[in-house]
Amino acid sequence: MRITAKSPCRVDLAGATLDIWPLYLFHANPVTVNFAVDRYTSCTLETRDDARIVLSSRDLKLEESFESLAAMRAAKSYKLRLLALLVDFFAPETGITLVSESEAPAGAGISGSSALMITVAAALNKLTGRGYKIEKLREIVQNIEAQVIRVPTGAQDYYPAMYGGVSAIELTPAGIVRHALPVSAEELNARFVLSYTGVPRNSGINNWEVMKAHIDGDKQVHRNFDRIASIACAMRTALERHDWSEAGRLMREDWTSRRKNIPTLTTPLIDEMVKVTRRAGSTGAKVCGAGGGGCVVFLVEPDAKDKVAKVIAETGAQVLNAKVAPQGVKVR
Repeated sequence: MRITAKSPCRVDLAGATLDIWPLYLFHANPVTVNFAVDRYTSCTLETRDDARIVLSSRDLKLEESFESLAAMRAAKSYKLRLLALLVDFFAPETGITLVSESEAPAGAGISGSSALMITVAAALNKLTGRGYKIEKLREIVQNIEAQVIRVPTGAQDYYPAMYGGVSAIELTPAGIVRHALPVSAEELNARFVLSYTGVPRNSGINNWEVMKAHIDGDKQVHRNFDRIASIACAMRTALERHDWSEAGRLMREDWTSRRKNIPTLTTPLIDEMVKVTRRAGSTGAKVCGAGGGGCVVFLVEPDAKDKVAKVIAETGAQVLNAKVAPQGVKVR
């Protein structure tokens, strides 16, 4: 049997970090707003005539193999821990060759690892006949990703991979609910530029530091998150009303609030990019994910998109060719 799967990465517009349990339980009406981009993760899964488990990552250029599932489980360490733990959980009854690939740059902050986990889990779910619904898959991979990075993980990263499009992720005591936002992909495509700084970042470290400060009772961090939650709600409304001027203003405000929580969120290059793009026609900018490097997204006036892309390239950062991905994970 041969199974292929792929799913898109994401860009977050507002409310990042709020999606980590239990932070969102301490703030009013928490929501994260994001959208899927056509930078894809993919995998090919093939059954074997023997019991061997072969794991390979094309983008990381790594491969490892084990005589059997039992041998894999007995291993003391893994080169591809994310893939190994997913295979461990789904426990295929035959040997398999699993090859993964991600179009997200390393440490880009656009949820390449989270999207890849949805991709691989969907393929393994099909192979093993487990029959997990997509929301249950999200819960499974979120828990496994916490095992991989060894700190709490957020929920918002998985939803663009699951559904595609533009989303508001509501975070409530009763559970997490995704709502599709009525935003035209063509209009959003004309109004955003995505860039990569060339510097990977570690989301687990940044998120864990701010989470510890929050739980330890840092009042300033708590107030900043109150503001971030309020901004995210307003961003949702602005997108629903197609008020792009307000969306840009809110993105600037979100960026200011998040920097107060984590000074290491930005870098000299990111600060330079924000400054020069503002003069070129950007209405707002923020790092994707936990910051400290990775990708930066800019909202722009449609007639300024090319000029903004040009000044970004002049800073030495890479402009990524990206559009809204309208659909989520697909398995064949």
